[in-house]
Amino acid sequence: MVNVLLAGGVSLVIALFGTPLFIKFLVRRGYGQFIRDDGPTSHHTKRGTPTMGGAVIILATLAGYVLSHLLLILLDMSGLVEVTHSRFTMSAVLVLFLLTGLGFIGFLDDYTKISKQRSLGLTSLEKLAGQAVVAIIFAVGALQTPGDNTRSPASTAISFVRDTPVDLAFAGPVIGTILFIIWANILIAGASNGVNLTDGLDGLATGASVMVFGAYSVIGIWQYNQNCQLAPGPNCYDVRDALDLAVVACSVAGATFGFLWWNASPAKIFMGDTGSLALGGGLAGLAITTHTELLLAILGGLFVMITLSVIIQVASFKMTGKRVFRMAPLQHHFELLGWAEVTIVIRFWIIAGLCVAVGLGLFYGEWVANL
Repeated sequence: MVNVLLAGGVSLVIALFGTPLFIKFLVRRGYGQFIRDDGPTSHHTKRGTPTMGGAVIILATLAGYVLSHLLLILLDMSGLVEVTHSRFTMSAVLVLFLLTGLGFIGFLDDYTKISKQRSLGLTSLEKLAGQAVVAIIFAVGALQTPGDNTRSPASTAISFVRDTPVDLAFAGPVIGTILFIIWANILIAGASNGVNLTDGLDGLATGASVMVFGAYSVIGIWQYNQNCQLAPGPNCYDVRDALDLAVVACSVAGATFGFLWWNASPAKIFMGDTGSLALGGGLAGLAITTHTELLLAILGGLFVMITLSVIIQVASFKMTGKRVFRMAPLQHHFELLGWAEVTIVIRFWIIAGLCVAVGLGLFYGEWVANL
């Protein structure tokens, strides 16, 4: 538990004090955001605001995770304080790899926009290809890395609050591995693009992400306390490295929370695709390794809602030639209705908080129901 809180605290402090330094660096370089000409006119005032701030979130997350472990190891070795620390684990490394890898794809997208002086970066095909490469490496590693009692970080079984009887390996391990890689790619692409679509208003995606990563901190701690290795029983969780996954989740939450101080309206910096793809990848990675894949759709309900608004808008226009919303994603529809940006952000944060509350309620309720 100390490791979890320490990781969140370290990453928060690094992001909080490191972001203004990064803003100064970006301003000197002239790395500013380009705005779509067809978007709400109020956004044109944001042109030139420093972007690629997601790099701070990624670096603060990695620093929070590593330093929290090292600090507790040093304290334990010194003998001054008796502490129990978790070890570096492959589950956490894989999630951090996924977060960093997708963040790098986002960085390439952001840098292309800046270098070519346009609002569009990588093509959709280039971005999806990059995401697929990172996702495949993660999926293979998560499924094939053996650990204690031959448990791997991931499972071929589709999971909700724990693994369900629906197993992708129904036709053998080879088919199961292939299907799992496809399933993981769907989850990762959906989550990363969901956060990406939600980004667009000052602090909207950042604040919502803090809540969901906070929820995964709680889930990881609970799974560790009720783990089959520590407390075997019919209702235990067969999740590998649950406590270290909570450390990762709290590291991301702390880093994102520190960044939010500068990203809140009026934003001094945008996280760009560097941040949104990384955060979405981190959420998908935690969902897969904590065996809560379908639960992510509820915890991240705001991201799902906004993604669906884009799907509905595109499908409606192609089939009928008419638009359901004034503009998609959904937050821009309310902007064009005359809602103030801060009002939209706060109300959407409320929705995100309710989704997280429902998701945690279902997670805990399932455990209580099986007592």
